[in-house]
Amino acid sequence: MENKIKKFLSGMGLFGGNSGNRAVGIDIGSSEIKVVEIKKKGGKAVLETYGAISLGSYADLDAGRVTYLPIEKSVEALKEVLKQSGVTTTSAALAIPIQSSLIFTIELPVQLKENEIGSIIETEARKYIPVPITEVSLDYFPLPKKETSFQEVNNPDLPPMPAEKTKVLVVATQNDSISKYRSIISQCSLSSSFFEIEIFSSIRSVFEHELSPVLLMDLGASCTKLSLVEFGMVTSYHTVSRGGADISESISQSFSITFSEAEKMKKEFGLFGNPTQKELADIIKTHVDYIFSEANNVLLAYEKKYNRTISKVILSGGGALLKGIKEVATNNFQLEVEIAHPFSKVEAPAFIEKVLDTMGPEFSVALGLALRKLQ
Repeated sequence: MENKIKKFLSGMGLFGGNSGNRAVGIDIGSSEIKVVEIKKKGGKAVLETYGAISLGSYADLDAGRVTYLPIEKSVEALKEVLKQSGVTTTSAALAIPIQSSLIFTIELPVQLKENEIGSIIETEARKYIPVPITEVSLDYFPLPKKETSFQEVNNPDLPPMPAEKTKVLVVATQNDSISKYRSIISQCSLSSSFFEIEIFSSIRSVFEHELSPVLLMDLGASCTKLSLVEFGMVTSYHTVSRGGADISESISQSFSITFSEAEKMKKEFGLFGNPTQKELADIIKTHVDYIFSEANNVLLAYEKKYNRTISKVILSGGGALLKGIKEVATNNFQLEVEIAHPFSKVEAPAFIEKVLDTMGPEFSVALGLALRKLQ
C-alpha cells in the first residue's frame, strides 16, 4: 500500500517541528485497521498521513470478512499499516471496541457530593454488569441536565415535575481487553497515555455544536452501533447485530460468487443496483431496511422516554460509503441525514479534499483519537 499523500506533503515542508506535537490514532476494527497521524501547527491540527489495511489476509480470509486476530497477528498488521502509511510518531491513542464494553446510565440523588459518586456507582454498576466487578474498569460522566422550558415553568395545568435526579453515564470495560491492547501498543514500540471507547472518538471527530439530540449510526463490518448523543454526550446506546460483512455474504450466496467478488459488487453499485443484475439492490436493501427498522425502534423508545425529538442522523463507518445509503436513510427517518466528514476538523491540501470526503467516514474513530491525543 503506497501512500502518495505523505510523500507529496513531505515535499511541502509540513513535517518539521517537535515530534511531541504529533499523534497517531489507531482504530483496530473487525475487518480493518485504520490509522491517522496529525500534528499541531500554529494552534491548528494538520493532517500528516492516514492509512488502512485489511485484516482478512492475516487470518487467510477474504478482505472485508469479520476477523478476530490473536495479539501477534494484530501486532503484525499494525506494524505494516504504520510502515506503509509512513507514520513517524510513536505517540499513539488506541480505541477499545464497544463489544469489549458495556454502556448504561444510572440515576443518583442530586444532593450527592462529588466524592461520594464513585463508590455509589461501583455499587449500582453491579446490577448491570454480568461479570465480577473486579474484571472490569469503570468510568463515568454526569450527563447534562434537561433545561426546563418556558411552558413548563408558566403552565400550572402541567403535571408536577418528578424529583430531580443526576443522570450518570457509566462505561465498564473488560480488563482483559485493556491488557490486550496495551500489549499490542507495547509490541509496536508505541506509547499511549489512554485508551478510549470508539464511540467517544467518533463523536469528537464528527460532531460540531449540535444542541438537539442526534443519532450517530456507525455502520461497521460486523454490526451497526447506534448512539443517541445530546450536548456531545452519549445518552443512550444500542447495537444492531448486522453490518457490511452480512450484506456481502448474502450477495455471495445469492449470486454464487466469492465473498471478494461480492464486496466489489456492493461497493461498485450499492443501493443504486446493477442494471444487469437488478436483484442486487434488493438484497442490499433488505439488510439496510432491517438496520433502519431497528434504529427507528430505538428512536421511538428514546423520544417516548425522554420526550425529546431527534433532530438529525449522522452516518459513519465504512457502511456510510454505500452508494444510495443517504437517500434511503433520509426517506426512512424523514429527518436531516449527514454523512460524517471527520477530516473537516483538520487542515489538508485542497487537492485531496475529494479523496478525504470519500474516505472520511471510515476514519472517524482514528481521527477522533488523534485529536484527543493532541489536546
